[in-house]
Amino acid sequence: MIRIYKPNRDNLNTSLSIGLPIIALAFIDFFGNTFLNTNLTGFLPNSLSYFFPLIAGALGLYFIRIEYSGIRILDNFNKNVNSTTFNAVLTLLIIFIFFKYTPPLLNWLIFDADFVGSAKEDCTSGGACWVFVKVWFKRFMYGMYPNPEQWRINTAFFILFVLIGAAFFVPPKYKKYIILFMLFIYPIIGIKLISGGIFGLKWIETGAWGGLSLTLIVSAFALILCFPIGMFLALGRRSELPAIKYSSIGFIEIWRGVPLITVLFMSAVMFPMFLPDGTYMDKLMRVVIAITLFEAAYMAEVIRGGLQALPRGQYDAAKSLGMGYWRLHLLVILPQALKLVIPGIANTFLALVKDTPLIFVVGLLELAGMIGLAKTNPKWLGMAIEGYVFAGLVFWVICYAMSRYSQRLEKKLSTER
Repeated sequence: MIRIYKPNRDNLNTSLSIGLPIIALAFIDFFGNTFLNTNLTGFLPNSLSYFFPLIAGALGLYFIRIEYSGIRILDNFNKNVNSTTFNAVLTLLIIFIFFKYTPPLLNWLIFDADFVGSAKEDCTSGGACWVFVKVWFKRFMYGMYPNPEQWRINTAFFILFVLIGAAFFVPPKYKKYIILFMLFIYPIIGIKLISGGIFGLKWIETGAWGGLSLTLIVSAFALILCFPIGMFLALGRRSELPAIKYSSIGFIEIWRGVPLITVLFMSAVMFPMFLPDGTYMDKLMRVVIAITLFEAAYMAEVIRGGLQALPRGQYDAAKSLGMGYWRLHLLVILPQALKLVIPGIANTFLALVKDTPLIFVVGLLELAGMIGLAKTNPKWLGMAIEGYVFAGLVFWVICYAMSRYSQRLEKKLSTER
């Protein structure tokens, strides 16, 4: 019948009178099965009965797929979600999956969840036990950092957020000074404030650092350092000097060719063996260096893509003005190339943030590591799901904020051609 009957504007009323009831029947059968335990098509074979809403819905959408019907709502609907049979089936699948799985998920997350209590025994509703997250919240945020000293971490991050906020609102002529302060002066202040040992502050070894604060510390230092290193590696790979070119290629290919977990093990276990006797380097510092160099290799390839996207005329025009190599790249080439690869740079930064939980394998308990430690506590066995859902939400918020900022920056700099 589908091959014979072709819906069009001439048979608009007939097509709608056939298609809309079939679509309604498909949704009535689906919602009856999902929420009322009523199967209107129970007389059909099991497999056919199960897929009946999808088949009927696709058939009904075929009948209302009318080109230039003259009804704005219908034309927009057909254009956006019902342009082909594949799009119609995909639309139905998304709707059915959403309504089938969202209510039980919300019940587990919120409506049937336990929020009040101080022990596992207080979780009796059958939903998520957010009591687990509440009890362990400070450990998830600060790791094993002593409770009386946690104000130091809060102060360090408060100063950072104030500086970031100030960079957005101060006049442009002062913004560069704030950025330079954040890049070169603040890291020293923040680390000294957290680690202590000066101004009467108690010394806290890095082994006690942990939780989300450690995740942010490692991510921040790696983000700040991997970008300039990656930029110089990208320039080095395009250099005409063989020693620089092949050294950069070798570095990039070696670091990109090994898993990050292997790099972390090497930095934590093997690297100290190559240090001179009596020389000590903190494990956290070794891990930050390892992650920085690993991500710098990926950053170099992203930036190199931007450099290669620029036409040769940009180089020739800059050289015609008498610019040397560094002025040419810093003032003409790199500003244009970096604008072109903002999405790639943001993607590398997001991957870096999500890679930080791997430092758990070398004994540093960041957010995911603290959750792994908490779930092994005899009093909280079986609470892993709630902890990892919490961690997933935290990472999603961080990554989404970075993604939105990169999109805003891309729009501001007009990277579209």
